[in-house]
Amino acid sequence: MVETGIPKLDDFLDGGIPKGKSLVYYIQPGVEGEIFGMQTIHSTLKSGGTAIFVVSSTIPDIVKGQFKEYGWDIDPYKDKLFFVDSYNPLIGAPSNEKYVVQKPDNINDFNKIILDIIKETPPGTIVFGSLSTIMDLCGEKETIEAVKTWNKMAMVHDHVMVYNFTAWPYSRETLELIQGDLFNAVISIGGIAERVIFGQYFGVLKSDWAEITKKSMLFRVLRPGGVKLFIPKILVTGPFDAGKSTFVHALSTRAISVDRLGTTIAMDHGHVDYKGFSADIFGTPGQERFDPIIKLLSGESMGVFLVVDSTNPADFVRAKHMLEITKSYGLPYVVVANKQDSSGALKPEEIRNQFNLPQDVPVVPVVAKDKIGVFEAFEILIDKITGGA
Repeated sequence: MVETGIPKLDDFLDGGIPKGKSLVYYIQPGVEGEIFGMQTIHSTLKSGGTAIFVVSSTIPDIVKGQFKEYGWDIDPYKDKLFFVDSYNPLIGAPSNEKYVVQKPDNINDFNKIILDIIKETPPGTIVFGSLSTIMDLCGEKETIEAVKTWNKMAMVHDHVMVYNFTAWPYSRETLELIQGDLFNAVISIGGIAERVIFGQYFGVLKSDWAEITKKSMLFRVLRPGGVKLFIPKILVTGPFDAGKSTFVHALSTRAISVDRLGTTIAMDHGHVDYKGFSADIFGTPGQERFDPIIKLLSGESMGVFLVVDSTNPADFVRAKHMLEITKSYGLPYVVVANKQDSSGALKPEEIRNQFNLPQDVPVVPVVAKDKIGVFEAFEILIDKITGGA
């Protein structure tokens, strides 16, 4: 299996792309989808594999610079990474690459180079930076026939074929073929125009080796960092002095609090970058007069942390009320049992019983001031948000 390197996508594909299979990233115009192919190249190199990148919409030197822009150093892989230059000849410029398509507007020239690579190079990952550009230059039908040949030969020689395809207004027949039988797997990459805050998403449209997951994942493209799964808003709530601000700061790569005399009077705001996820988290004050803020933020959130002081069961009634406010929106949630290092702290199961929580609601032991358990709680909530639990 070749891992795509895209967070969560490899899980959807039962571990990645099997050798001999083909996959297309089907990209809506205007969405930053080209990075998906680049990230798959980088993942292949990191795992010790050989990678071929077919460059057709810009010069290879610019693509090499883009790898560095995303924080991926490709210099150590000079013996494992090869570029096919089909752009410099188009503009009449010389090329320094090992593989060059001398007539990029002639599908026969393309076909010869790609077939030679498939036969001559050891089994690896071949990524087309822009199948759309090849199609624009060589014709829709001609390119599709060539792709059929490439995929068949790759299956014989154990290569993985990956294509970036931008769905410009091609013929309906072409678009149906690309989403249908031309590739073993289709990953749809698009944007949510009506809710700009949610930005861009990807999901598995089809896969002939893995169970199709009817789930779309939001993502951001970070420089450096590449594709990161994006959770626009996670709410952190709980009673006064339960440790919400400490939890937000422990979890965040950067965070701010608005407080007066040491007490949060507005909200905490933090940002988390962890294991391929990018998330914004918001902590609410614990006093009842701020409950309207909880209702407001809950309506826009994708998940909730309820932070409780494990040593102070007297506040659990207040915590239950705050939980009810968020649960009314049907959000996935995790109970953070904070201050587990203090004497008299109730164990997670004791807290579960006090709250009368069902067994499928996680209660995670945490010492927020020492960052103990905070990322475990984060992973559990993310898993619930993304449908893994």
